[in-house]
Formats: sequence, structure tokens, C-alpha cells
Amino acid sequence: MPVSERRLAAFADKHAWRIPFDTSPRHLAGPGDARHVTHGLAAAGWTRTSDPLSPEIVLTSPDRRHSLQFDPQSATSAWWRLRAEPTDTEPGWYAEFGKLVPAEVLGSLTDALTAPPPAQRPDLFAVLESAGWLLDARNAARSTDAMCHIEQRADQSDSTAAYWHVETCEPGHGTPMGRRIWHAWFDGHTPEHLVNAFITALADPAPLQRGMYDRIAHHTAEQKPSPLSPQQVVDAHTGRLDTIGAQARATARRRTPAATAPAKPDTARPSARR
Repeated sequence: MPVSERRLAAFADKHAWRIPFDTSPRHLAGPGDARHVTHGLAAAGWTRTSDPLSPEIVLTSPDRRHSLQFDPQSATSAWWRLRAEPTDTEPGWYAEFGKLVPAEVLGSLTDALTAPPPAQRPDLFAVLESAGWLLDARNAARSTDAMCHIEQRADQSDSTAAYWHVETCEPGHGTPMGRRIWHAWFDGHTPEHLVNAFITALADPAPLQRGMYDRIAHHTAEQKPSPLSPQQVVDAHTGRLDTIGAQARATARRRTPAATAPAKPDTARPSARR
């Protein structure tokens, strides 16, 4: 389902007249525009399967296996929930995200979900270390400001799986961490390349763009006027959707069996009568 011109115009109307500010680090940049996620999935062919008049949004993949729920009225700290149903050959899995997770970072995960898995899978802790994060002795890392923590933990219910936990917290007062700001959690069966996409985007030192009055996750986030113009921000969004849509169409063509070529008519002449 391509994103309609009306929806693209609504996105442009919001951003075209707002001065963008480069905001970093990413884990403190705030939620941004949720349409970075929902528009990307719509461009990949996902459809809304929830009540159009409800604030809750549920998007479902074309094969009906995957679904993403956005619930701004959630009674829990998880506003985003991503699910995959089990198949005959693959287990189901679940991931959730807090309301202040940056939409661009979550969008990197959903982009990876709608694309073929990459041939190479990076070592996530090597990626974090190269981005300046500090590694702990166990399977854990923390950002340079010590406010974002990433840890891979053994799944007590399944010895073959390990889940990932990401948490951004206030600075602690005599303790390592204070009040939680947002979290992300991936169960032990979440495909590795999706976790890679999320954490790699989170650790990217490049700033995210936020409008002057957009909500940020914490007052210590650094902001400065962006070299990007408002129109460039809009164009980047539109270009990303075009890329996702083209990729989805190419994938659909590969999955469609080639049509059987029609049989050539018999041009042999009938035998002459004796």
C-alpha cells in the first residue's frame, strides 16, 4: 500500500516550516515523528488492520505473519509492540519499545524487517565499541554518558536463545542508573539482523533532526541548528519511501512464479489424402 499523496502532504506540512535542529546523542533525541515507522511499513505493503477511528494503530504485513501495534494509551511503558507468528519452520518472536524510543531508530529495524536479510552480520559489540561505547566484562555496553545500557542476557526458559535489553535512564544518584526514560526488549527468537539494525542505528553518532519545540528525552541532549533545510528533511523521508516501495515491488516479482509461456500453434500441414 503506497503512502498516499495526502499523507505525504500532511508530513510535509508539519516539517517544511520547522527549523530542524541536530540532536544528539540519539538515545536522548526523543520520539520524533512516528510516521518514520508507519509510512515505511505502508510503503512496504503493510496495511492498517485496526479501527480507523481508534488512536491505537495496528499494521499487518502482506503475508499476515508480522504485526506492529502502536498504542499511545497503553497502561504499560511499552507503546510499540512488534510480533511475528510462528511458522512450520520458524518460531514466533516478540519485541517492544517505550514511548520515547526515537522513531528513526525503530524505523531502521522495520526497514530491515521488510528487506532481505544481509549476507554479513556484524559483531554488535564491535560496532558499539567503534562508536565509542564502553564495553563491560559481561555481554553489555553503555554509552559514553552512561545513560543508555545494552545487554544480552541468557534466556532462562530456552538455553539456545538469548534476549536483548536496551534501557535509557536518568543519571543515578549514588547508583548506576536512575529513573528509566525508555526501553527496548527483544525476545530470544528475534532475528539477529533486526536487533543488529536497531542497535547499529542507535549507536550511530550522526545526529537526528528535531523541530524547535519537539520533545526530547532528556534535557542533557545537545541541539544545534542543522545544516539541513526543512525541505531536505522532507525529501529524505520521501526518498526513503520510494526506495522501500521499489524494493517491495522487486521482492513481490521474485516471489511470483513466472507465467507459463503459451504453447505455439501447430503449424504442421495436414497430410494429403490418399
